[in-house]
Amino acid sequence: MKRLLAASLCTVIALPASAASRNDKLYAAVEASRAGFLDLLSQIVNIDSGTGDVAGGDKVLALLTPKLKALGGDVRREPAEAPGLPDNLVAVFHGAGKSRILVIAHVDTVFGPGTVAQRPFRMDTARAYGPGVGDEKAGVVSAITALKLLHEIGFNKFGTITLLLETSEERGSIGTTQLIKTLAAQNDVELNMEPGDPPDVLTVWRKGSQVIHIRVKGRAAHAGVAPQDGRNAATELIHQIDSIKGIVPLSGDGPTLNLTVLKAGERTNIIPDEAEAMLSLRIRTLEQRDQALARLRAAAATTAVPDTSVTVSADPGYPPLIETPPVDALAARATTIYAELGKTIGKSGNGGASESAVAKSVGTPALDGLGLVGGDFHTDKEWIDLTSLTPRLYLFTRLLMEMGANPPKR
Repeated sequence: MKRLLAASLCTVIALPASAASRNDKLYAAVEASRAGFLDLLSQIVNIDSGTGDVAGGDKVLALLTPKLKALGGDVRREPAEAPGLPDNLVAVFHGAGKSRILVIAHVDTVFGPGTVAQRPFRMDTARAYGPGVGDEKAGVVSAITALKLLHEIGFNKFGTITLLLETSEERGSIGTTQLIKTLAAQNDVELNMEPGDPPDVLTVWRKGSQVIHIRVKGRAAHAGVAPQDGRNAATELIHQIDSIKGIVPLSGDGPTLNLTVLKAGERTNIIPDEAEAMLSLRIRTLEQRDQALARLRAAAATTAVPDTSVTVSADPGYPPLIETPPVDALAARATTIYAELGKTIGKSGNGGASESAVAKSVGTPALDGLGLVGGDFHTDKEWIDLTSLTPRLYLFTRLLMEMGANPPKR
């Protein structure tokens, strides 16, 4: 659920007065991992795994499971918490320290079966493309590659690193919410592998998201013989959509509401007796959600087509991720690490929701946007910036090392 609204404000975090030295051993290992990274990325991008594609999701997890076991992970499957979804995968790595780190990435995409056949993974000199390449299969590969790098350099100054590969993020983690809460409560910090926004930022806030349903019940009738006997649900739905214009803005850094799905009728010779609109609501606070729902329900009380009824409901969705001092403290640590490469990084937010808000809801500090930099998510132009591979992978791996040795206080 990414980048539906990019933040207009992106603050650059200042470099510390004296940057620490680069970890040359790690940096060399990161550069040496590039070919393997891209090979694994091409393999999983070339598997259709849209949310609800059970076979595709299982195929991705089956490909990754032996790689995680080879690194010493205790790997298990966790059944989805909703029907029609693949299992989730949890891999736990044990070290010699005390810190507990949760890493979350999702293998589901927004693209349906057959998408890979139409536009498989490809690269040019600057970018890689393909369905879900940034959102967030590059993040999945980043997490696994970082664990491989720690294994190769012999770093074990952490208690546990738990990797959750989940399969329903693009629908609000309907199959994983309780699992995320349970794992987050057991860990000191959550690091999320969503892609970084251009030019190069960390995500410190996200809007919450909910799917709003406006359903109309009317009366069916023969469209040619007795249309007057019908009560057209589609016509009333059009009235409802028109009546809510301006209730919530379409874009901006505050709450937004956008029509995404329309359903009405099955045959051209029948007046439709049911119609439904689905809208994407994005909010910065839970109060904004409640206000929007109240306004939508108030509008539903007035109908234009007699004898029709309108109901408004909302799926659970994600809460907002709110920028707080603990989140900023995590971003500051990442900034110091990036300075080891002579690079600066910003902090920002957007309208795309993620699991970090769920982790934060149980009190676990969360830092988001730790995947590769990319853009045009949820479109056929989706890409990642290949020049961000080495610095971003170094950043994430070093962050695991830093959090492992010095866990944040909850």
